[in-house]
This record gives sequence, structure tokens and C-alpha cells, in this order.
Amino acid sequence: MKYLALDYGQVRTGIAVSDAGGVLAFPRCTIIKRNRVQFFEELLGILEKEQPDAIVIGLPKDLYGNETLTTRQVRNFAASLSRRISLPLYWMSEELSSIQAQRDLHEAGRSCKSGKTVLDQQAAVIILQSFLDSPEKSRQRILSGESK
Repeated sequence: MKYLALDYGQVRTGIAVSDAGGVLAFPRCTIIKRNRVQFFEELLGILEKEQPDAIVIGLPKDLYGNETLTTRQVRNFAASLSRRISLPLYWMSEELSSIQAQRDLHEAGRSCKSGKTVLDQQAAVIILQSFLDSPEKSRQRILSGESK
């Protein structure tokens, strides 16, 4: 199965895709959000081009596992996306994905100053690779219209 992962943000959304076998994650692009209509048009265009079998959405929580305003925003986004597409959606904890993305980019000799868009894509890669490495039975599917 091919998966597409989203590191959703109010300004930028990093996107990663897996290989057709669902083994490895790769950075795809970053959508810069100018308005809601443009954002969904661009995202749906990427979904049409990539043809994933399912979508993985990073679910942010604070360091204690509590939900935050950002968590609620991501849940609302997932509910809105589920009304627009028929693909299965999954949650994946994005705990510390941005910090790990910064480390990965630093180790690769890339500065975070070279662009936050690259950082968002790398965070999506980390989210997706964590999902791909998790046992199938532990994967948390998002129910249609779910916001919590």
C-alpha cells in the first residue's frame, strides 16, 4: 500500500509519501496555506497525482500527552478532509517530530534556516516512517467525520 502523510499546520503543511510497498517514507512537498479553498485545491491535486491508498495525519499533543489548541485544529482539519475524500485516514503521534526533523537536517548538513518548508517535509517523513514501522494492529484509523 502507498501512504501519504501530512504534518498539518496553520501556515504550512509538510507532505511525505511512501513507496508503493509502504516500507519507506520520502519528502514530497510543502503547501503554503494562503486560504482554505486554495489549500484544499492544492492538497486534492497532490492526492490525485500521488494516488495513495491511505493518508496518515500527524496528531500533535503536548509533552504530557494532553490535547492542545493545535490538536483540536488538526482534528478539525481531518474531519474536513474526510468529507472531501473517501480514502482511509489514520492518526500518528507526531511527538517531537519537528525536533527530530531539525536533528536529521542538521546531520545531513542542512540548516533549518534554508527553509521551514524542508523542515515540514522532514517532519512528515518522520511521522510517516513511524507509522510504517508500527504494527498494523496498533494503527489508529480515523472514523468518518471524527473530530475527537
